[in-house]
Amino acid sequence: MRTQPLAFAATFACSAVCAQPAPGELDQPVVVTGRTEQRAFYTPFAIGVIDAQELRSAGPMVNLSEAMTRIPGIVANLRNNYAQDLQISSRGFGARATFGIRGLRLYTDGIPATMPDGQGQVSHFDLAGAQRIEVLRGPFSALYGANSGGVIALVSAAPTERLYSIGGDVGADGLWQGRAAIEAPLDGGWNLKLLASQFNTDGVRPHSAAQRTLGNLRLGWAGASDAVTLLANSVHQPAQDPLGLTREQFDADAFQTTPQATLFDTRKTSGQTQGGGTWRHRIDDAGALRESVLTLWAGRRDATQWQAIAPAAQASPRHSGGVIDFDRRYSGVDGRLLWRWSRGSLIAGVNTEQQSEDRRGHENFSGSGADRVLGVTGALRRDEDNALRSTDLYLQGEFEFRPELIGSAGLRSGRMRVRTRDRYLANGDDSGALSYGYTTPVAALQWLPSPAWNLYASAGRGYETPTLGELAYRPDGQSGFNTALQPQSSWQLELGAKWRDDRAGLGADLTLFYADTDDEIAVLTNAGGRSSFQNAGRTRRYGAELAARWQPSPQWRGQLALTWLDASYRDSFETCVAVPCTRPQDRAAVPAGNLIAGTMAKSGFAGLAWMPLPLTELAVELRYQGEMPVNDRNSDFSPDAWIAALRASHGIRIGNGTLSALARIDNLNGATYAGAVIVNEANGRFFETAAPRSWLLALRWQAPF
Repeated sequence: MRTQPLAFAATFACSAVCAQPAPGELDQPVVVTGRTEQRAFYTPFAIGVIDAQELRSAGPMVNLSEAMTRIPGIVANLRNNYAQDLQISSRGFGARATFGIRGLRLYTDGIPATMPDGQGQVSHFDLAGAQRIEVLRGPFSALYGANSGGVIALVSAAPTERLYSIGGDVGADGLWQGRAAIEAPLDGGWNLKLLASQFNTDGVRPHSAAQRTLGNLRLGWAGASDAVTLLANSVHQPAQDPLGLTREQFDADAFQTTPQATLFDTRKTSGQTQGGGTWRHRIDDAGALRESVLTLWAGRRDATQWQAIAPAAQASPRHSGGVIDFDRRYSGVDGRLLWRWSRGSLIAGVNTEQQSEDRRGHENFSGSGADRVLGVTGALRRDEDNALRSTDLYLQGEFEFRPELIGSAGLRSGRMRVRTRDRYLANGDDSGALSYGYTTPVAALQWLPSPAWNLYASAGRGYETPTLGELAYRPDGQSGFNTALQPQSSWQLELGAKWRDDRAGLGADLTLFYADTDDEIAVLTNAGGRSSFQNAGRTRRYGAELAARWQPSPQWRGQLALTWLDASYRDSFETCVAVPCTRPQDRAAVPAGNLIAGTMAKSGFAGLAWMPLPLTELAVELRYQGEMPVNDRNSDFSPDAWIAALRASHGIRIGNGTLSALARIDNLNGATYAGAVIVNEANGRFFETAAPRSWLLALRWQAPF
């Protein structure tokens, strides 16, 4: 077998400059996203790894999008709008997200960063303290829940020496950041990592300034048969919202801000505090039973968002106002057991999660006539308590028919219950409840004809339930849950080939994928930052992904990632072109064959780095971003773009410490393009402009104590 139990010993953590593979030897990282520790090369699914060096050289380590371009199949668009989070999709799953991250499951050291309803944020990811980021794509992501088109997992490592570090970044558009961290092994098997940072930017466009205050704590303990990891993090982020631009605005001046943003002072303040822990126990005297893992977590997320909704649109007594205000609490527990035999292994687990939410809506104005003030929190228009609970059972096994022929299979089955209790009864009682049940099997067969080749086929069923945010608003403008919205289900197939030639320093992963989806959840209306959703029938996604690495010597290394995706509707349906979408003229037909809004058909990344000295690196990067349809009608597309970047890093040993410097120039060629699109935006404000040519200088001092 090629899997091993999860290690309890501390693993090496990258310091100022990461070690490189030996000459002619490719790095083959160990991943844990498949639920057991395993070399990425031997997994029967598509998985990519971004190591600490790549994270630190990609930018200021603020946004996950900085480094995600190295992973094929993943689109990670930086909106340059911190009020709306990143726009991340995997093979087109999650492309519909108008806020937060949808369709992917997020983890930090085994603790979910995705809410129980399927919506997640990565603003609290400690990229500076990460050892690596693992990205799983394809059918096996269904084993992580009813909302997974993929899995993104941050993995940190226990410290092996006592170190402290301080750093600072300065860059274009008023960017500055300060960061301090400490890590140390402690007596009695304990270890500690603590990081705090403060980030500020004026933004690419007027009215897009943002701040982020982040704190992360990792406390670990390792004994002879047990390991405990405790995590705590907190993030506070106030951000202005510049809104999107229409095609006319974008073509005239892509770096302007729509007047409604300043008129209504559109903005968002969000915060999240989360804690959790994992206890791993190695079992030595129970036959095939080898390990137990128990994970618990709890957290709270608060957000208030002031939107650009005209007071006249809020005149209906059923309208819930132009200010969204919610307090969300969530918690969960996951327990699993691992059995291992000479030719196979089995994991069995149970997962239960719960989420409660106080959601309020307010008018975004006060007063009337000449005394009216916009962009404030006005009268209450919505007040409800929402609750969600899910319980899942899962199995995952592996059997070695022959040393070169291995089969894998898994099953996840569960039920999700959603309830809302209306406390604002002036416009009627909108209380109600929904329940979803699902079973998602997966299976794979892999053949290893030689140590250099891994050929596999995997298939599985995916299932994606609506989030509370997607259920929150009805397309007719009336208050209450969108109870007509149903989950979407899919069948997925993946064929893959992984090849390594350590002598030549070459490696490549080629993946072909195919997915048919029923009851695709699509954006129906999107106006003023508020979205409603519908089921749009059948869709189909298929394409190819290529990831390649070249490491002929310690001085040279290259990387390539290419993606081709066809994501389209198989059924015709109607979508809204105006709100509240109650009249025939407010709707338009979407014919079968149209592309799914927000998906990117072609994307690519290439990088070449040269290390003339042990602590010096020079590199060039080239990225291609293809067109994206801005809506399901495909009436317009964001322009494609080639984006070049240069970077240089250098380290100086001073006594026992190291001073590291990084300089980057991004968008070297000065391309003007949309970093992201606001899917199906009813006012035609689809385009969120990417940063122009920009620069970054980062300094970091690290030393033992």
